[in-house]
Amino acid sequence: MHHPQPGPIPSLFDPGKLSLGCNYWASHAGAFMWRDWRPEVVAADLDKLSQAGLQWLRVFPLWPDFQPIHQLRGHSGIPVEIRHGEVPLQTDAIGQAGLSAEMLDRFEQLCDLAAERGLRLVVGLITGWMSGRLFVPPALEGRDPITDATSIAWQVRFVTGFVNRLKHHPAISAWDLGNECNCMGIAPTPDAAFVWTATVANAIRAADPDRMLVSGMHALSTPTNTHGNAWLIDDQAALTDILTTHPYPYWVRHTNTDAVGSLRTTLHATAESRFYSDIGQKPCIAEEIGTMGPMIAGDGVSADFARVNMLSLWANDCRAMAWWCAHDQTELAAAPYDWNGVELELGLLRNDGSAKPVLQEMTAMRAFIDDVPFAALPKARTEGICIITRNQDDWAVAFGAYVLAKQAKLEIAFRHAGQTIPDAPLYLLPSLQGADCLPRRVWLDLLDRVRAGATLYMSLGDGIVPGFDAATGGVVHSRAKAAGQMTVVLQDGSVLALPGGDDLRLAVGGAQVLGTRPDTGTPGYWTHPLGAGEVHVFAAPIEDQLTRTPRAFDGADAAPYWKIYRHAAAGATRHRLLQVDNPQIAVTEHPQADGSEIACIINHGATPVSLPFRLRHGARLETIWRGSLHGAGENQRIEIRPHDGVFLKLVR
Repeated sequence: MHHPQPGPIPSLFDPGKLSLGCNYWASHAGAFMWRDWRPEVVAADLDKLSQAGLQWLRVFPLWPDFQPIHQLRGHSGIPVEIRHGEVPLQTDAIGQAGLSAEMLDRFEQLCDLAAERGLRLVVGLITGWMSGRLFVPPALEGRDPITDATSIAWQVRFVTGFVNRLKHHPAISAWDLGNECNCMGIAPTPDAAFVWTATVANAIRAADPDRMLVSGMHALSTPTNTHGNAWLIDDQAALTDILTTHPYPYWVRHTNTDAVGSLRTTLHATAESRFYSDIGQKPCIAEEIGTMGPMIAGDGVSADFARVNMLSLWANDCRAMAWWCAHDQTELAAAPYDWNGVELELGLLRNDGSAKPVLQEMTAMRAFIDDVPFAALPKARTEGICIITRNQDDWAVAFGAYVLAKQAKLEIAFRHAGQTIPDAPLYLLPSLQGADCLPRRVWLDLLDRVRAGATLYMSLGDGIVPGFDAATGGVVHSRAKAAGQMTVVLQDGSVLALPGGDDLRLAVGGAQVLGTRPDTGTPGYWTHPLGAGEVHVFAAPIEDQLTRTPRAFDGADAAPYWKIYRHAAAGATRHRLLQVDNPQIAVTEHPQADGSEIACIINHGATPVSLPFRLRHGARLETIWRGSLHGAGENQRIEIRPHDGVFLKLVR
């Protein structure tokens, strides 16, 4: 069945909205659904998913099934002809692309079944990597899919033929480069990763310029990174329309540290997605997410995890969330299911077709989002720019900064030091590392902005910037590696370790000391006026180090490092209507066109909260959604369930 070309393709990823979906393999066969095609099973699967309120599926044409090419060889192994087994390739466009007409017909049946149920599809085109196994056509085995010219040529033929054959189907909302294609092979340099991405992306766009192109990648970096990742946020953003995170706490570095229900872990998806979106200046979605099964988190904990992530992603303009995956796969014996126990119990639906609590939470969230009286959540106001610098583990620093900012009720956006830095009332230079941590021109530009009235916060590793003493008021007498644990005591008596920092012996002139080292009497945290603005300095790389430390943010003995951010951000956040002190609570404020604001208050903790709050003078609470309000006047409190949220409409 061929469909007429649809009109403008409606977006799944509109600002201020959150579309909910899942990654789909058929319940009876997993990745082998195409060779064991059972449309009646697929129809029953899609009935359950659509009835649960899901809006979209990410689906995968397994590469060797759809392009089943074999290399036939002659004398001395010389290549002679590419065939489908013993059958010569047909002379039409599909045949010359090495594609299977039968498999394309089956994929179109999937599209028809989805359209009948109101489900939209994101198609992961080059699905060569799946659940721990590399799948490639027989003719291309042994070739690196990312760098080998023959393999890339056949990938271009694949996407061109596939997209041309199916682009008229109205169920397809977006093309995805493929499933975690950066796991298919080795890109020795960022240029190699760029060339592969550009080649495949341009082929898709040439065949279908109307649909959005989704990255589909997992674990990208900035050019500042030092851990050898050739796949860059900047490059994916330049070549695709939608960036993606796959923020599993079990797999992403620095995230398999705390319990699934902890503050840090429940902020992971939002932090990583905002990091990619801000750096890339493109929307970013949580394209795959999950808790990795019952040995990591039980059904109830996973449901809590899903609920708080949906709220947090929505509040922070991350636009979509898709669970991995639709069905448990415990009965499948083929690789990778035989290899990887972690892949078997990740579904929204059990083998008997019953829904797990995660799916029930997604159904409830869909109903809540559809019921609120605003069509889209306006973008939250941003108060600070966090600049990722050279020599850092970029994700460790960004993640630590994001969690501290959320605890301090500060909204930050990310840039790296090679990008244009937008104007803001607050700039953060976290965990400076190395002699060339920041280009001189960037440093001097930031100081000019401070002189004009901005605030600059810095935390120190062994980074070096010119004119440190004049800019910060700190005069370093000596620097050495720490011989033991150093601490700083804040003015309110809070004791903070100086993790990972050097033993800095220094004095300050014209500065206000806000925290002192009891062992030496020297400053550990201070602020210094510079022109109309001020510079805040903390003498340890807390963002990097806290990210690496278990239970550093919300354990029983977690020190309140977020107070550093709260103090540095005091001027930038004075406009906020809602004042909340609890560090387990994240608050975003979303200005509306009529002058009112929607405040999203999210409890990232595992216990219920009776939350006292204060409204700035002249503001009043008009409406509350989802939570409940108790008391009156100064005794008003908002009751928030664990891993849940409350939405307020505030008017001036």
